[in-house]
Amino acid sequence: MPVSVLMGKRKEESFSNPGLHKRPRQEYTDESNDELDEEERSELQSDSNSSLQSTSGEVGIIESIQLKNFMCHSMLGPFQFGSNVNFVVGNNGSGKSAVLTALIVGLGGKATTTNRGSSLKVFVKDGETSADVSITLRNRGKDAFKPEVYGSSIIVTQHISMDGSRSYKLKSKTGTLISSKKDELTAILDHFNIQVDNPVSVLTQEMSKHFLQSKNEGDKYKFFMKATQLEQMKADYSYIMQTKSRTHEQIEQGVGRLQDLKQHYVEKEERYKSIAFVSEMETNLEALKHKMAWAVVNETEKEMKPIKDSIDIEEGRTEKYDQKLKEWQVKVNEAEEKYKAIQDKLEKISEEAQALQPQCVCLKADVQAKRKAYNEAEAHYNRSRTELKRLEKDDEQLRKRIEELKNSADQVSESEKLERQKKIDQLKEQLKIVHDQEVMMVQEMNQFQQTVYKSKEEHARLQREELDVKQALDSKQRQLKELADSKTNRLKRFGQHVPVLLEEIEGAFITLKDAELTLAVETCLKSLLQAFCCDNHHDERTLQTLMSKFYSSGYRPQIIVSRFRNEVYDVRPRAVHHPEFPSVLTALEIDNAVVANCLIDMRGIETILLIKSNPKAREVMQSKRPPKNCREAFTAEGDQVFERRYYSSDNTRPKFLSKDVEAEISHLQKEIENKMAQLSTSQHRLCSIENETRQNEDYLNRCRRQQKELQMKIRRINIEIADLENVEEHQSVDISTLEDEAQENKHKMESVKRDMEQQRGKMEDSKNILRVAEHKLEEIKEKLHQVEEIASPVKDELNQADLEVEKSKHHWQHYEEKQKEHLASIKKLKGELAAKEKELKEKIAQATQICPQRIEVNRTVKSLDTEMNRLRDQINSKRDHHGNREEIIKQLIEAKDKYQDAEGKVKNLKKFIKLLDQIMTQRYKMYQQFRRCLTLRCKFYFDFLLCQRSYSGKMSFDHKNEALSITVQPGDINKAALNDMRSLSGGERSFSTVCFILSLWSIAESPFRCLDEFDVFMDMVNRRIAMDMMLKMADSQRHRQFILLTPQSMSSLPTSGLIRILRMQDPERGQTTLNFQRRHQEEEED
Repeated sequence: MPVSVLMGKRKEESFSNPGLHKRPRQEYTDESNDELDEEERSELQSDSNSSLQSTSGEVGIIESIQLKNFMCHSMLGPFQFGSNVNFVVGNNGSGKSAVLTALIVGLGGKATTTNRGSSLKVFVKDGETSADVSITLRNRGKDAFKPEVYGSSIIVTQHISMDGSRSYKLKSKTGTLISSKKDELTAILDHFNIQVDNPVSVLTQEMSKHFLQSKNEGDKYKFFMKATQLEQMKADYSYIMQTKSRTHEQIEQGVGRLQDLKQHYVEKEERYKSIAFVSEMETNLEALKHKMAWAVVNETEKEMKPIKDSIDIEEGRTEKYDQKLKEWQVKVNEAEEKYKAIQDKLEKISEEAQALQPQCVCLKADVQAKRKAYNEAEAHYNRSRTELKRLEKDDEQLRKRIEELKNSADQVSESEKLERQKKIDQLKEQLKIVHDQEVMMVQEMNQFQQTVYKSKEEHARLQREELDVKQALDSKQRQLKELADSKTNRLKRFGQHVPVLLEEIEGAFITLKDAELTLAVETCLKSLLQAFCCDNHHDERTLQTLMSKFYSSGYRPQIIVSRFRNEVYDVRPRAVHHPEFPSVLTALEIDNAVVANCLIDMRGIETILLIKSNPKAREVMQSKRPPKNCREAFTAEGDQVFERRYYSSDNTRPKFLSKDVEAEISHLQKEIENKMAQLSTSQHRLCSIENETRQNEDYLNRCRRQQKELQMKIRRINIEIADLENVEEHQSVDISTLEDEAQENKHKMESVKRDMEQQRGKMEDSKNILRVAEHKLEEIKEKLHQVEEIASPVKDELNQADLEVEKSKHHWQHYEEKQKEHLASIKKLKGELAAKEKELKEKIAQATQICPQRIEVNRTVKSLDTEMNRLRDQINSKRDHHGNREEIIKQLIEAKDKYQDAEGKVKNLKKFIKLLDQIMTQRYKMYQQFRRCLTLRCKFYFDFLLCQRSYSGKMSFDHKNEALSITVQPGDINKAALNDMRSLSGGERSFSTVCFILSLWSIAESPFRCLDEFDVFMDMVNRRIAMDMMLKMADSQRHRQFILLTPQSMSSLPTSGLIRILRMQDPERGQTTLNFQRRHQEEEED
């Protein structure tokens, strides 16, 4: 509500907000007298003379403003405004009005409020895509808005786009973005009581021309109403009265509808009273219900008889299943005894092998120990031989050195020097040779390291190959066993347990017309050859149960669930037809339509060609367009051919469909021999690689030792060279020392030779012992091999006995399952009988509830039901004529509820209208009182301000005709001679207008006031007086901010820390940022 015009946040002092003492409330009308009586005038006068200085504004005032690409300015500001009086001076076009317009737009005002355009896009500078306005509002003191979030200042930034849209950013004092919502800005403006569209807060030139300079008294009255927000209050009251009128119309309509609802309610009530019941037919229907109840009991008793007969028959068959179980239990026991006898025989043979096994292990360990001893003796011998060679070389060098020293003892000093230099040169040459040997040794070491690394990689690869060969060998051996077993039963080719499994179910398999296409068909069908078909998921679960007996929890054959059909699909429209080559469907003989349909569904065998020749298959599928409906083809070698792809087969022989079992066995045996030979070769190669690796590692270690010896030799030669270079001319050489060293070296050589002879003997002895141990190991291995050959046929007998046990157990389990099914069937029948008996009891109980005395009924349930339906139809026909009783009651209740609801709403609306009338009468009286109060205060302040220049005047309000007339007379002239403002000069009229504005400022709340070119038509005297009046008001209202725009220089203003002048310069050519100057800057900063 606009009551905030009077109820401000802080109390105004001085004449800007004179207080009124409480007075008895009076009744006012539009014709009420707005003249001040003596008591009111004295009160206002007293308040105006008791002005006190207020502190500076703490909330809502403008601290700074900055514009970018706004209107015709690239950059304006930032302008730092003072907290009290601010003059923005400058020539036309310098940007004063742009600052005022940006203030309105930046704080959410509409474009039309500025009178500068109808859309925001006109404020974007030509040639730019957007404009920005940034305004900083003070936010201090106890009335601050969310100070813990925004701090002491709130920065409002608005971005205006070329399309006229705008967006807000509300930031804290530190520049942190707090919100981007318009609602937040509205809350801030409401909290600070900022009204940018109120001319009291911001008065533009256009608004001043329209209202203040207008000669129409109605315009001045509208300006007064808009400035005091009485206009908004009046509009709100008008809207409420319109709402009241519409509500009254709704009540009138509701009263008319209420009469219709009441009439409808009365009609339904009369119809309810006129209902008659058809009691006789309902009585007959009730009697039929009694008979129906006991007829159902009779039929349930009849249904129990066949169930009892079936139980008697099934219980008679129980003995037969018991006898079969006993017969097969005897066979199972016999087979297990036979199996145990063979197992005992095999265990005796195994015990012999196990007895030989420890000897074999011991001999292997002994051979390894003997081989290790031989290798150590050989290594010791080789080290001694190397040491002997080194000592012989040292002996030769010592002898040469002694000979040289003896020969050089008698030579002159000059010859000694020459000889010494020659020796140094020889040593350096020797040093170079040794260096070269070390380089070659490093190269050899690198080669040996690389060879060892490659050998280890080859060893790992061969181990993987050995593992693959072993797995393939195991697979081939299992396949060979299955083929051997398939001589007696062809189904064993599909798995060891398949024949027994197929005895439990109805099985069917496929055969080939052309044996040469066997591998092609097997490659095409893959795992489907071992698959099983079921008609439904119940059968699938049964098959899973059967499979669990013969297969472990791992791999099981695939089960395909599809509804069985007795005839093969008609695939002629979509099948491939070739004059030369058959499809998979035509190449097979399939005994069962279900199997054929399954292969058609799962693999599409009608669209796959079988072509024996690989080149011919490529020609048919890839050289030209494939035959119609042909997706792929398979060759006799199992290769798969598509239109643009070709895949070679991994298999070389068929597994399941081959008819020549002997040939397949022979082929598998050859493959097993090849795999075993491959395995043996791989193992020999592994041993060879391991030996080579060990040998290369030995060579590598030997090279490392030799490298160390070369490095030591290099150090010795370097020392010898240094000694020769540092020897003095008269230094004597101690030949005896060298001779002693040579003698000691000879002793060492003799000792090493003796040691070599001992090691050679040990090496020969170790070698002979190793040969004996290896011979014993070979003998034990041969015995083990002989035992294994004896055990092999016994193992076959054991496997055959195991099959016999499994077969006998399978038949015993079969009859056990049959017996369980038989007993389950009896149990099921007994369960059905019990359920029927329970149902019978329930039917009897239900019948007893309907009719306690049992009735003998000869009629069937169907005939009774027919007669009951006939009676119901007759009853319903009667009810249709008179209406259904429940429906009539329902309609009556609905009509009553609607009538009572409408009646309550009409009563509530009438109460609301009555209460609204009372509230609006009271509110309108308060509005008139409030309007008179504002009018009186405005008159008083206007008279008070005119007296500042010894003017006299009068302000007359005509609220009925919405007119405001102002008459002013300059000088001390009789008030009877007051003239209208139109007769005044331009300066006097401007002065009077300023007085009018100041009087409005005094009765309205706002943290800041903006006035654009207030003194444009004043002379110097009136301008001085008006300026003094404004400064005096500003001094008395230091908690408010005043922003005054004028083209004058304002150089005559008094010096004060409360006054700030922002002087705008004319923009220069090419300048994008306008500078401004401050007056009294130092005082303002203080």
